Amino acid sequence: MDADVERYRDQHKLRLSWMPWLYFALKDRHRAWALAWQEEVQGRLRDQETVEIGPGCFVAPEARIFGEPGRAVVLGAGCSVAAEVFLHGPITLGPDVSINARASLDGGARGITLGEGTRIASGAALYAFDHGLDPARPVKDQPVRSRGITVGRDVWIGANAGVTDGVVIGDHAVVAMGAVVTRDVPPWAMVGGVPARVIGDRRNNR
Repeated sequence: MDADVERYRDQHKLRLSWMPWLYFALKDRHRAWALAWQEEVQGRLRDQETVEIGPGCFVAPEARIFGEPGRAVVLGAGCSVAAEVFLHGPITLGPDVSINARASLDGGARGITLGEGTRIASGAALYAFDHGLDPARPVKDQPVRSRGITVGRDVWIGANAGVTDGVVIGDHAVVAMGAVVTRDVPPWAMVGGVPARVIGDRRNNR
């Protein structure tokens, strides 16, 4: 391969890693090498971790995905995982879920489930476990509990938002940038703030 072409292709791969929505709109002249690249990236991940990757997915090689028996990471068809994302199973992504750069999801013991078409913006954090606060014990010795996190279909979780253990977010909801969700979110609700509260209904934003 010509050196200039190789340098350009390396930069193109980096662009796709950080903006994976571009992968799904590649022109024909780029699609062949991009598909081969993704087969290599995903094959290596399958060999090294307990993961299931559906057809048509994009996984940035800079993502950090960790699954083990009983704590698998499952990507439905058409999912995308961007650069520097951290995923620790058990995590299940429905079809067409996207997780943007530097998001962090840890399934604890009970797991995280994201419904079809849900979008997780850059820097969002979902942690399906929590530590005790017993004042008689040092922080490092506190027990850990896990209740799991469930996010419905067609949900948008904004940049740098946080979702704590035990939360259920209903279908079509929106979590504002920087919000911290500590309680369940109804379907179609728009929530914001710390802690997050309902600030609107998505159906009223036409």
